[in-house]
Amino acid sequence: MHIRLYPYVLLLMSGLYLSTGCKKPFMPPAISAPTHFLVVDGFINAGAGGVTTILLSRTRSLVDTLPNIPETHAQVSIEDQAGGSFPLQEQGTNGTYLSQPLQLNPSGQYRLAITTADGSSYQSDFVNCKLTPPIDSVTWQQPGDLTISVSTHDPANSTHYYRWDYKETWEYHAQLETPWGLKNGIIFATDSTNQTYKCWSTVGSSNILLGSSSSLSQDVIYELPIEVIPQNDERLAVRYSMLLEQYALTLDAYNYWQTVQKNSQQLGTLFDLQPSQVTGNIHALSGSGQPVIGYVSASSVQQQRIFIYETQLTGWLANPSGGYGCPLSQTPVDPNNFTIFTDTDPNDAPYYFITGGPLVVSKKPCLDCTYNGGTNIKPSFW
Repeated sequence: MHIRLYPYVLLLMSGLYLSTGCKKPFMPPAISAPTHFLVVDGFINAGAGGVTTILLSRTRSLVDTLPNIPETHAQVSIEDQAGGSFPLQEQGTNGTYLSQPLQLNPSGQYRLAITTADGSSYQSDFVNCKLTPPIDSVTWQQPGDLTISVSTHDPANSTHYYRWDYKETWEYHAQLETPWGLKNGIIFATDSTNQTYKCWSTVGSSNILLGSSSSLSQDVIYELPIEVIPQNDERLAVRYSMLLEQYALTLDAYNYWQTVQKNSQQLGTLFDLQPSQVTGNIHALSGSGQPVIGYVSASSVQQQRIFIYETQLTGWLANPSGGYGCPLSQTPVDPNNFTIFTDTDPNDAPYYFITGGPLVVSKKPCLDCTYNGGTNIKPSFW
């Protein structure tokens, strides 16, 4: 029996065409509404000689593709209740503004004033300065994953609410070490200023780190986990360092950051639209009624740095290169000038010379640690 199916197929195809051809994109109000609200990230550094750093950006809508929208060309200043003003200068194009080293009165009250490039003005509420107690210790525990923890206390029993940030720096190496560099087809001997075997990467903390002793009889934070580095992570392939910064918060500031922590770390980032109401202490003065995301505190800062060597760990098997294969090959040497690189593969670089013989080459990512994103300039504290 032969069944003729093609009329039904044509009918089905016609139906599909009609159903798809009539569709129009639908943009719900929540997606198409203007949502680029100002985000103010930072605090007033009330420590002796403290430098205040403020990062200005805009919230993203659901259709934005940029990871961050910096707010540039703004005027930013710190104001005190006596009418004094301390300007911040813009640094680069990522929305960062820095003050000069300041000697603020720890018993004074301060606020942040902002005027954006479009003429809109914003102010934070005046806030009291908080003195941050010293960090008692930054410790780590291993085997398995490595956990870094902080301990602190306030003998005056008056802080209770804390926040931490950190910068982590780690050293890593190329898979192969060579004394030779390559530039414009010429081989040259490297030195400590242009070597490509040792590199360092530095990143800041991405999570909001909070702690409270308000439920305790004493103002003590003991071995609160700050960071967990997974077993065999490349950050501990050679040597690792963390610079931890500690800030005292008021109860209002702590409640604000706790709300942001729940929203951003569970659902997105600080720069995304927040799913619940986040009420800070910064307000628009132009009467637009647009919300401003951020909370400006004033406090001193305490720091402590630790170093961890891979040799101190148990069973750590990091592979910072990501397992990139490093095949070796040979290329002839120009008998008249051995510094001329005769290899025609643009992905190759010199590894070592065989005495009286050819040049051994390998792939550039195997010989140059900067291919993994770091810098070959040693940090000053290393």
